[in-house]
Amino acid sequence: MTHRADQPKHSRTPSDEAGSTSKSPPQSLSKKAYEKALKDLHLRLIRMQNDIRARGTRVLVIFEGRDAAGKGGAIKRITQPLNPRSARVVALSKPTEREQSQWYFQRYIKHLPAAGEMVLFDRSWYNRAGVEPVMGFCSTEQHDAFLQSVPVFEKLLVEEGIHVVKYWFSVSAAEQERRLQARAADPTKRWKISPIDLQAREKWDAYSQRKDQMFERTHTPWAPWHVVDSNNKKRARLNCISHLLSQIPHEPRSAEIQRLPPRSEDPEDLHRSGSEQALMIPQSY
Repeated sequence: MTHRADQPKHSRTPSDEAGSTSKSPPQSLSKKAYEKALKDLHLRLIRMQNDIRARGTRVLVIFEGRDAAGKGGAIKRITQPLNPRSARVVALSKPTEREQSQWYFQRYIKHLPAAGEMVLFDRSWYNRAGVEPVMGFCSTEQHDAFLQSVPVFEKLLVEEGIHVVKYWFSVSAAEQERRLQARAADPTKRWKISPIDLQAREKWDAYSQRKDQMFERTHTPWAPWHVVDSNNKKRARLNCISHLLSQIPHEPRSAEIQRLPPRSEDPEDLHRSGSEQALMIPQSY
């Protein structure tokens, strides 16, 4: 039976912050339970990707949210089991001088999915709905024109046959601060903090106002927003993957090759060549 998403209702926009409209589940989730659930979801993702590739389906998934909301971790867990030839992550840096002179959506269009592909945007054109107006990187006129254009632009994508799924990862101010402090204390994660992040950290309310405006203007029947309560990273990842599986019509499809036949040569008779041995790197570990 084909898995289909339930038709979302357009009568209300997504909730404001994590846990604001519904009771959150218990925060405890054992490592064992998390890993088991993730493994099951990974198997379902693989079967969905097999069907996407076989049918030539085009899938675009947008991830938005505040800094340290958990977008990157969720994207990593989604793509982890997938074939990278048909599952791509797009994380664009700030536009070049040339791109700034182009139509705003132009630099994103070239990254849209081809047949059989799933593309995940780690931030997207919605930069103009949040960070740009808050930080003064666009004018009021540019921001308003963007909000008017997005529903039309996304409707064109959907009418073209692209499945558009939009997620907002919602995190509380206290949890965000805890995660940012943890990043600053970890030398391997400090690269995630930029000067812009530090400025944005002091503009919580301004971001909230822009986010609510974004929901009101761009939450449409053809490309609705879905809010992920991300105060608990593990639960957010599991819930997001489970929801994504429900949004893409597909028939769970097993891999084309189920088992390997016996080798024609005995592995015991196969040896590395002398030249390969000579080029081995030092065995430091």
